[in-house]
Amino acid sequence: MDEGTMTNEIFARTSQVVADRAPRTRTGSGEDFVLNGHGVVYFGNSWHAENRTSSHHVAERLAAVLPVLYVDSPGLRSPQASGRDLRRAWRKIRATLRAPALIRPNLWLCTVPQLPFRRVPGVEWANRAFGRWAVRRAMRVLGDIKPISWFVVPHPGFLAHRLGERLCVYYCIDDYAAHPGVDTELIATRDRELTRRADLVFVAPPALLGAKQAINAHTRFSPHGVDVSLFARAMAPDTMVAAAARGLTHPVVGYFGSIHAWIDLELIEWLARARPQWTFLLVGHAAVNVSRLQALANVVLVGAQPYAELPSWAKAFDVAIIPYRHNRQVENANPLKLREYLATGKPVVSVGHPEINKFSRWIEIAEGREAFLSGIERALGSDSAAAATARMASVADQTWDNRVTEVLGEVSSALARIQP
Repeated sequence: MDEGTMTNEIFARTSQVVADRAPRTRTGSGEDFVLNGHGVVYFGNSWHAENRTSSHHVAERLAAVLPVLYVDSPGLRSPQASGRDLRRAWRKIRATLRAPALIRPNLWLCTVPQLPFRRVPGVEWANRAFGRWAVRRAMRVLGDIKPISWFVVPHPGFLAHRLGERLCVYYCIDDYAAHPGVDTELIATRDRELTRRADLVFVAPPALLGAKQAINAHTRFSPHGVDVSLFARAMAPDTMVAAAARGLTHPVVGYFGSIHAWIDLELIEWLARARPQWTFLLVGHAAVNVSRLQALANVVLVGAQPYAELPSWAKAFDVAIIPYRHNRQVENANPLKLREYLATGKPVVSVGHPEINKFSRWIEIAEGREAFLSGIERALGSDSAAAATARMASVADQTWDNRVTEVLGEVSSALARIQP
C-alpha cells in the first residue's frame, strides 16, 4: 500500500471514530440551569504565548457556554533584559490602558500587569491594590452576571474571593514552582494558598493530586484533553505539508512544542550525529541555546509556528519524539504533547513517565540514548494503517469538549452546594 492510499484509509477510519466519540451536549440539562446568569473571570497564561496550553483550550470552550473575561496574567518569572521580554512587557503595559477586547464570541481579553521583584517592600501591596481595581473595572464588560473566578496560574491568586464571585475555581495544570527561572518559594506559597482558598480545585498532573487533596477536600482529577479534529488533519488527504518541510530528506524525526530547559538537547544532538541520513525537524520557540543543534546539517529548527498549522508540520513527520529530561517539572506534569502526537496518528517515541506509560500500548518508551535510537528504528519499521488508526482512536474520546463538559458538571454541583 502506498503512502497516499494508507493516509486516505487512516483518515476515513478515524473520522468515524472521532464522530462516534463526539462530546455530549448540555442543552436543557440541569447544570445549564445552575450556570445560567454566571460568567467567568479567567486568569490564564499569556494569550499571545508561542505555545498553546490547556489554559487557552479550556477558556475557548468555556466561552461556548458562559461569557468569559480572560485576564492575561503576568509571567511566573521576573522579566529579563532581553528584547523579547521587553517587547512583551511594553505590550502588556499598553494593553492595560485599553478596554477589554472581544477576541472570540463571548470571550474578552484584558491585561493586568504586575510589578516584578515581588519581594521588594511595597511591591506586593501595590500589585494587590492595582490588580483588584483593574480586574473589577474590566469585569464591567461581562454585564450583570454572577461571577466565577477561575485561576489557571497561582500568582494572581491573591484576588481569590476578592472579586465578588460566587465560586472560586483553581484549575492547576502544572507544578509551577518547578518552572525554570521562577521564585520557587514564592510561587509554591501562592500555589498552596490558592489551593486552600478555592471552592473547587482541578488537577491535571496525577502526581500532584494527593498533595492538593490533603489541602482541599474539593479537589478533582481532570487530565488534559486534545483537539482531536485539528490534529487529525495531519492524516487528511487535503492537508499540505508545510512549505518549509516539503523538501526534507526522509525519514523525518519530528518534535513540536517549546524548546526549553526540560528538553534533552544533548539526546537530540547525539541522535542526529548517530543518524546523519535522517532529518530532525524541531518546530517551536527556542528559549534556550540551540547553537549546537543549529550547527548540524540534518537538524532543522523552524521556530514557533501558528498552532492551527501544526498538523501541516506533523504531516512531514515519520516519527514524533518526546525527549524530556527527568526533572521535577517533567515528573509532575501531564504531557499534553503526547495526546496531540497520538491524535496525528504518527508513531511516537518517548522517555518514560507515569502518565506517558499509560499509553505504552500505542507508543515506544525508551530510556537512554541507544534505547531511544532503537525505539525510533522500531517505530519507523513497524508503522501501518492499522497502527495509526489505533493511535488516533486511543485519544478520540479525550477531547477538550469532553473535558470541559466534565469540569462544568463539577462546577454546577459546587454552585448548587453553596447557593441558598
